[in-house]
Amino acid sequence: MSLQEPSSSSKRLEDSSVSRESQTHDEFGSSTSKSTMDYDPQGSPVQYDAGLQDEVDCDVLSKIESDVNLSRELSRKLTNAFAVEQDTDTLAPLLPMGNGRPYPPQAPDREQFTVAFDGPNDPLFPQNWATRKKIRMCLLIGLNAFCVAFGSAVFSPAIPYISAQYGVINVVSTLSVSLFVIGFATGPVVWAPLSELYGRKPVLFVSSLGFMLFSFAVATAQDIQTIMICRFFTGAIGSGPMVVVPAGFADMFGSGSRGIAITIFGMTIFCGPLLAPIIGAFIAKSYLGWRWIEYILGMLGAAGFISVFFYQETHHPIILVNKAVTLRRRTGNWMIQAPHEEVTLSIKEICEKNITRPLKMLFTEPILLLISIYTAFIYGILYLFLTAYPLVFNKGYHMTQGVAELPYFGLIIGQLLGGAFLIWYELSYNRKIERSGIKRTPEARLVPSIVGGIAFPIGLLWFCWSGYYADEVHWIVPTLSGLFSGFGLITIFNQCLNYLVDAYLVFAASAMAANTFLRSSFGACFPLFAGYMFEAMGINWAGLLIGLFAACLIPLPIIFYFYGERIRHKSKYAFVY
Repeated sequence: MSLQEPSSSSKRLEDSSVSRESQTHDEFGSSTSKSTMDYDPQGSPVQYDAGLQDEVDCDVLSKIESDVNLSRELSRKLTNAFAVEQDTDTLAPLLPMGNGRPYPPQAPDREQFTVAFDGPNDPLFPQNWATRKKIRMCLLIGLNAFCVAFGSAVFSPAIPYISAQYGVINVVSTLSVSLFVIGFATGPVVWAPLSELYGRKPVLFVSSLGFMLFSFAVATAQDIQTIMICRFFTGAIGSGPMVVVPAGFADMFGSGSRGIAITIFGMTIFCGPLLAPIIGAFIAKSYLGWRWIEYILGMLGAAGFISVFFYQETHHPIILVNKAVTLRRRTGNWMIQAPHEEVTLSIKEICEKNITRPLKMLFTEPILLLISIYTAFIYGILYLFLTAYPLVFNKGYHMTQGVAELPYFGLIIGQLLGGAFLIWYELSYNRKIERSGIKRTPEARLVPSIVGGIAFPIGLLWFCWSGYYADEVHWIVPTLSGLFSGFGLITIFNQCLNYLVDAYLVFAASAMAANTFLRSSFGACFPLFAGYMFEAMGINWAGLLIGLFAACLIPLPIIFYFYGERIRHKSKYAFVY
């Protein structure tokens, strides 16, 4: 017995002789009926009570995609095939075959021609790859993520030089940073659904190529308009790794080891913007000048682009597509296909049904929205530090450019300590799971973010109040505040990111795109008002304002720790563990 997927025409299903039933099999071959999760013809959500949301362990996806029916269901979810079919279900007459030929007979049962993984231990499945190969893939895509994160802030030391050369005020030149980060907000909304449709590698290829080309375009720009436009497109086109990399980690690692991989990714995208101003400041004030900041960034982008050629596709449905292509060529049987090939989408359908998914998820999923607000505030503070640190150490302590950026190392060391804490927590939690056999849940990821949530406002208040009294307090005091701020930044951001990946496993790329959209919007806005806020309120009182706001957000991970599972059960997109 099985349940059909939502359809507005049962006759069409009978005519096509295609059974779109959702039936799951355990590893011993027994089957049970499951319902699917999407929208019925009236638009109401239909929950997965099992199937894709079955009890999830480290190899859940391999079990799903080793079963033809579940793999087909997964691909139909990723392509939003249900909505496409409803829109194309019309009473219009079928087009003729041509030359008076009759319609051909229906093909036999498609299941025997549909490829799947050869069980949970199939070596083609990315989670079964050798550890050395996984590390190599992580380094390749991690390089692209670092280049983009580094590029977002490396241009900030060039702001005074841009202002002087083109005769504009500093806030106008600051747009070169803000527009880049706004590109982070817009690009992933497109890249994430495309990576779910066509795989991670094509997105990385186009994204890294665009990042490289527009970086060189900024370096050779002859007017400020060109600089601003090209900086925006550098961020928008180059932002692919910001969503593809965590999704790629989800492809390659089970829940037991994914946390460590995401931790390293988080440290990459947070340490990059903090290392960047240090390097950029010394380049800008040297004989090379500010243009060489972008030339060097373009060279880094070229290295990232070359690395994509050595990257092997990790998106599971696309691996099955490649397997089907190989089998068709080798056997000459054109009927062999992968579940992902069963639905073809036009550009219009991609735009209407898939590219809008991240924004739809952002505003309909309470977990995604509230966690994204928290990470957006944290990310905004990261870029606010690009204004605050020079104010304190350059104007307050009268350090020269380049030297005034060295206190960023306090934040970097704090992040490294936070990363070490997260890795320790992940390993100890895994040992606890093995000893006690308790169920692994996404909410357990949030415990370190509660600790970081307490440390972060302490670091903010410490920095702003000690930095305000530069004539009386030694420069090392506000520098050491970075240990708390950096620790809080990485533990909050990283564990929230881990939580979203675990909670929206199949739609991890879309969840990351929604999160990136909101947090990059904050990251773009904060530097624009930071200077005015600090000058009008004073660094001490401005620090008190943002510190208290950070303290108000502490309860968020606590709430989801206790009630997150209940909320996920009501979600249209989340996994229920």
